[in-house]
Amino acid sequence: TGPMDSPGRTTAEDMRDELETLGWYHSDLSRHAAEALLLNNGVDGSYLLRNSNDGPECFALSVRAKDSVKHFHVTRRDNCYMFGFNEFPTLEDFVKHFANQPLLGSDTGTLMVLKNPYPWRVEEPSIYESVRVHTAIQTGRNENDLVPNAPALGTKEGYLIKQGAFVKNWKQRWFTLSRYELKYFRDRECDEPIRTLDLRECSAVQFDYSQDRVNCFCLVFPERTFYACAKTGVEADEWIKILKWKLVSALLIRGLQKNKPFS
Repeated sequence: TGPMDSPGRTTAEDMRDELETLGWYHSDLSRHAAEALLLNNGVDGSYLLRNSNDGPECFALSVRAKDSVKHFHVTRRDNCYMFGFNEFPTLEDFVKHFANQPLLGSDTGTLMVLKNPYPWRVEEPSIYESVRVHTAIQTGRNENDLVPNAPALGTKEGYLIKQGAFVKNWKQRWFTLSRYELKYFRDRECDEPIRTLDLRECSAVQFDYSQDRVNCFCLVFPERTFYACAKTGVEADEWIKILKWKLVSALLIRGLQKNKPFS
């Protein structure tokens, strides 16, 4: 023990060791990796706990919804775990809460049942491919030509009230956002979208005050401006933030591709 640690005192390191006994605690897994993992391998209701960038006692619960991954704050203070509206005095109480399949609702109005903890240890076959061909397509390149690049997942889903294209009435539609595709459906249960918007063609996303609707925002495309309203100002702000982030991300990737040296 250090000079400040008494034998009966629980240190942050002890608490971290406590979490490592949890089979669905993924330690330093990033937000991007958590989304990729849950979207590809998880099902509706799959979840995992991971460290957050907000601090040593801050964590994120990543949850797979129908077509997106949502992230929720979990904090630890004085050996207690805070999540949602509840406070749990021990890790055992925290885990018991999840064993009882908690029901979560966010500003989107959708409900999620946390049913399937995603394990950090998964059985894997120890099979490797044999190399039969090994050559190079290019010559004269170096490490500066290696530009890591991956599309940002940044998923979101929820109901929005959308203005029609020809008849200017407003109807509720189910929206999903993944990579650079914004899709809207007649309702949450539909498999085929009414339309898919490519955000790489979108020039602007912003709050809109021209439609006499509250919590309204617009997406500007070359052929049309789309108007949508959220139930709350917080939810509208979240949609705008993640959509703007997508536009910036698309611009950065275009810039990288533009500056890529010719072969």
